[in-house]
Amino acid sequence: MKRIFTIVLLFLSAMLTAQEKQPYKLYNAKGKKSDFGKMIKALRSADIVLFGEYHNNAIAHWLQLEVTRTLGESRELVLGAEMFEQDNQEALDLYLQGKISAKGLDSMARLWKNYPTDYAPLVNYAKEKKLVFAATNVPRRYASMVAKGGFQALDTLPAKDKSWMAPLPVAYDASLPGYTKMIEMMGGHGGENLPKAQAIKDATMAHFILQHYRPGKLFIHYNGSYHSDNYDGINWYLKKQNPGLKIMTITTVSQQEIGKLLAENKGKADFIICVDENMTNTY
Repeated sequence: MKRIFTIVLLFLSAMLTAQEKQPYKLYNAKGKKSDFGKMIKALRSADIVLFGEYHNNAIAHWLQLEVTRTLGESRELVLGAEMFEQDNQEALDLYLQGKISAKGLDSMARLWKNYPTDYAPLVNYAKEKKLVFAATNVPRRYASMVAKGGFQALDTLPAKDKSWMAPLPVAYDASLPGYTKMIEMMGGHGGENLPKAQAIKDATMAHFILQHYRPGKLFIHYNGSYHSDNYDGINWYLKKQNPGLKIMTITTVSQQEIGKLLAENKGKADFIICVDENMTNTY
C-alpha cells in the first residue's frame, strides 16, 4: 500500500510539473538546462559579457537588469549598449553625472522608443552606482551610407564624424556566418553592402567596448542577439584586436515549447535564454 501511495504522489507531482507554465528556461551552449546561479558563477570570471537580446523581449530586459545587479555585488562593472550611438555619449554622460534630467537626455539624445521601459533601468543603475556607461554604436546615418555605398562611402567624412566609428579601413570577412546568413535571409536583396553595414556596427561596438574596458573590471554590453550570436560579430572584432580577453555571451531565442532547446539554437552562446513565444513583448 505504501508503495502504491508513493507511486501516486510521484505521478501527481509529474502532472503538476507538466502543467506548470514558465515564461523561459536557461540552457548552456550544449543545450543542457542551466539556472541563474550557474550562469552568474560563469559570467563572474569574464572580462567582457555580450548580452544578446530581442529588443522587444521583456524577459531578456528583466534578466539584463538582474544579471547586472547580481554581478555588481562582486565585480566592478563598466556598462555599454548598442542602443546608444557614439555621438550621444556626451548627453549620456551629462545625465549620469546628474547635470541634466531624464527629460533633458530625451531631448539631447536619440533614444529608442522602448528606452523608458527597457533601457532606462540599466542607465539609472549606472547612475546610482556611478558607473561608466558607453555609447558604443555607430550613428545609424553612417551605417545607412555603408548599406548604400560600401565602406568607401565613409572615406570622405570629416575627422569628427570618423571619431564616432571604428578606425578606417574596417577589417571585414564576408565569409563570417552571420554575414553570409544575412544575405541568405534577404534573398540577395540589398547586395554585398548589407552585411557591411552590419559589420561597421559590429566593429564600432567592439572598438568602443575596448576603449572603455579596464583590466580587472567586468564590461557588460547589451546588444541585439544577432550582433554576438555564434561567437560572431562583435566577438570576432574583439578577439581580432585582443585575443587574450575572456569573453562570454548570452543570447535570447524564442520557441513554442521551451522544455527542450531546439538543435538550431544550440551553440549560439555560452548561455541561452529560451523564451516562450507567447510571452508578452514590450512593443
